[in-house]
Amino acid sequence: MKRLRPALMIAAIAVLGLLVWLLFLRGGEARTLTGYIEGERVYLAAPVSGSVAALYVREGERVAAGGRTFLIDPRVQRAQADSAAAAVGAAEARADDLRKGQRAEELSVFDAELAAAQASERAAEADYGRIEPLVRQGIYAPARLDQVRAARDAARARTAAVRRRREVAALGAREDAIAQAEQQAAQAMGGLGEAQARLGQLSPTAPAAARVEEIFFRPGEWASANTPVLALLPDSEVKLVFFAPEAEMARYRPGRTVRFTCDGCAEAGRARISWVSPRPEFTPPILYSKGSRDRLVYRIEARPENAATLNPGLPVDVTPLEAGE
Repeated sequence: MKRLRPALMIAAIAVLGLLVWLLFLRGGEARTLTGYIEGERVYLAAPVSGSVAALYVREGERVAAGGRTFLIDPRVQRAQADSAAAAVGAAEARADDLRKGQRAEELSVFDAELAAAQASERAAEADYGRIEPLVRQGIYAPARLDQVRAARDAARARTAAVRRRREVAALGAREDAIAQAEQQAAQAMGGLGEAQARLGQLSPTAPAAARVEEIFFRPGEWASANTPVLALLPDSEVKLVFFAPEAEMARYRPGRTVRFTCDGCAEAGRARISWVSPRPEFTPPILYSKGSRDRLVYRIEARPENAATLNPGLPVDVTPLEAGE
């Protein structure tokens, strides 16, 4: 029994020390708010089906804003774009042709007709000039004068008609015909723009600086229309999520900055609060101990400054804001 006393005394001292640590020392530890990193993916797809012709990125690497990501085989869309461009050229050429009128060779035909009509008119005028005084002298009957007068007037009318046709031919087509041709050219231009837009959509670019999270299709594989080919995690979509007790909510407002640490981080990070939940919730069990699980907390989201180096799911410890900061 005497031999057991030292062991019992040591055990009692250990238990007493544990109780003191639990009751006093543990309460003096620096309190932190536990949270984690969350990220929302952006999925890139093409609006048409086709085989993946090229991949310009690899999983895990970063891509700059506007950087190329992948390419769907563009041969079909390129052919459609070329056809649309040819249709635009044809429509514009037709409109230009209608504006210019007929060609010089065609106008020369009207010039020849006009010359012939003028010659006939001069001959009819000459006949009228010879017959008219003879009719006055009574050599010819008045009916003869009526004949040459009619022939003269007909020759004048033919000359005027040919001259007018020559003028109209030089003016070009009617205004409504030109307007219709111009509208057809504009319609063809719209079709070309649509074809070029579809061609550009075959190789989407990164909407922002991001990390390549996952690639679903490799070169040579067939990707259906609107099926994601790869997933990006933009830096702007990485956020810090943590929970603050109800009694301390007045300290956390959008725009304020918090500090946090994480395993593997070289130094403490900073994040600017972007959103505070308007409704309380019970403490998530995976973040807090069982003793504090019944306390109401508010979800807070913040944008970290070093988003490019943080992985979703990474646990973090947030330094609470003190009153008056």
